Amino acid sequence: MPTDYITRVRDGAFYGWPWYCIGVNADPRHPNERPDLKDRITVPDVLVQPHSASLGLTFYDGAQFPASYRGNIFAAEQGSWNRAKRTGYKIIRVVVDNAVPTGEYDDFVTGFVIDDSEVWGRPVGVTVDRDGALLVSEDGSGTIWRVTYTGKSAQSR
Repeated sequence: MPTDYITRVRDGAFYGWPWYCIGVNADPRHPNERPDLKDRITVPDVLVQPHSASLGLTFYDGAQFPASYRGNIFAAEQGSWNRAKRTGYKIIRVVVDNAVPTGEYDDFVTGFVIDDSEVWGRPVGVTVDRDGALLVSEDGSGTIWRVTYTGKSAQSR
């Protein structure tokens, strides 16, 4: 606790911090503080496993990947160093429909975890290159990865 999340930022919205987590769940460090705010909390759009550490985010606006990817969010999950079972250490694709996240995401780039005690990459940033490929930076080995799509592109459909 608390769950990581990705959400739209809305004018005047209150997301609970530091008194509440993901809706009306009181933060155990602040029990019974600020009950006046409990009914004002905006629940996030997409819940992600705790300690995934989604750092860099980008909206896909390229034309290399399938058309259904356009407008989706790619998030670089650096992961947590202090968990017995590793989580994060990947790029996820958050599904967006009509500019609203659906709450769904899928693993898009994985393989950075060797085992529960060793990793060789920690994604921190993701962006779209001019040709529609994704560029992923990671600070485990200091590498920038280029992810391309080899099927039919959105342009050819």
